[in-house]
Amino acid sequence: MITAVTDKDERDWAEMCAALWKENTAEQMLAERANGTLPNEFLYYADGTPAAFISLSLRHDYVEGTESSPVGYLEAIYVKPAFRGQGIARQLVEFGKSWAKGRGCSEFASDCELHNQASRQFHQKIGFTEANQIICFTMKI
Repeated sequence: MITAVTDKDERDWAEMCAALWKENTAEQMLAERANGTLPNEFLYYADGTPAAFISLSLRHDYVEGTESSPVGYLEAIYVKPAFRGQGIARQLVEFGKSWAKGRGCSEFASDCELHNQASRQFHQKIGFTEANQIICFTMKI
């Protein structure tokens, strides 16, 4: 079962976020959610247990490799280790595609860091096609 994150289950979601993004704590994620700055967050339940989450957004700016706007965007996906290998991530991505299509999108996109081979392999396995590789630069002024 896939449901939108609510106040009731936000702690489960925040703990999975902290597991995915080691530089963040669950408390930081809860604070971001309280500020309303996050995209659309959904939890996947396996037999009543929170097992995974997906974060989705609509991007209206240019998305690398796309030709339309808005574009449904997979911002994040995480499956707890005990639940991996059961097709949960694939179900979440199918949910995300349907969610985006229901909001007028004809394309669905995502990204990963250049060095993140596990994420790259996941994206390719789930049906994404690599659009481009970029290196980003910054400069203090």
